[in-house]
Amino acid sequence: METAPAREQQIKNLLRGTIDPHIHSGPSIAPRGLDHIELLKEASGAGMAAVVTKDHDYSGVATANLIANHYGHLATRLYSGIVLNNVVGGFNPYAVEHTAAMGGKIVWLPTLAAENHLAWEKKSSWAHPASTKKMRPATAVPATRDGRVLDEVKEVLDIIARNDMVLAAGHLHVSEIWLVFEEAKRRGATRLVVNHPEEIIDASMNDVQGLTALGARMEHSLCMFVKESKLQILQPEDLRKHIEAAGVDNTIMSTDLGQTGNIRPLEGFRHGIAMCLDLGYSEADIRKMFSTNAAKLFGFESLVQQAAA
Repeated sequence: METAPAREQQIKNLLRGTIDPHIHSGPSIAPRGLDHIELLKEASGAGMAAVVTKDHDYSGVATANLIANHYGHLATRLYSGIVLNNVVGGFNPYAVEHTAAMGGKIVWLPTLAAENHLAWEKKSSWAHPASTKKMRPATAVPATRDGRVLDEVKEVLDIIARNDMVLAAGHLHVSEIWLVFEEAKRRGATRLVVNHPEEIIDASMNDVQGLTALGARMEHSLCMFVKESKLQILQPEDLRKHIEAAGVDNTIMSTDLGQTGNIRPLEGFRHGIAMCLDLGYSEADIRKMFSTNAAKLFGFESLVQQAAA
């Protein structure tokens, strides 16, 4: 029978070379449990290959570059991107071009300002911690109308394709994701990812399978599954259903952590790896879902190779 120390060593080994592509570290208008530098130091101590920070209200690329200049000696690399919410002007081509020019790796479609998110928030018990009198409430940033992708969205998709960036679905409804991703492919974008298909976007397992067949990867927020997270709403078996629908080769794990009062992202990855081991996934499968699949999506293969060396 496997001993506790052996299990801990196994998880420690599997953490090396991992990539967490969805972390809410600070500074942010929302309360955060750690900042970007603390995140980078903790990830580096565990031998992670890369982390990607996400803020709903600003492009984190300039901050990521500053941190890289001063902490380049650490093992882990920190990257960021932009979320197309109200603060950056929604589908603002200037903001996306600037993000690309600064080395940004990912563009998230609207999240807190998505029409679908605003409708979902009204019927859920959830309120974003960034809700504050310091800012006016979010207003909708539409991506489609009457089954057609808006022209301003197409312009942004062209920028993403031209710069070979990752296009993330954000909090759009799955019916919109289909339209935008199909348009993105027509315009030459190849790096597509669906965020937390298990929540908010209203995706069915048929959607998961279909979007995977279209070329998208499914990214799962472990904060919604691990029992140690205050945001847990689902069970490990729910995660298994999603993995089996998309296939291990098309599945990416993220933590979606960083909130005040919650477990830290590194702990989220530890618990996530343990959960996948308990579900019966092999070490090879876990390395794909926690490392190499994300590396292929972002073009980070060399970072994973360096971490494993």
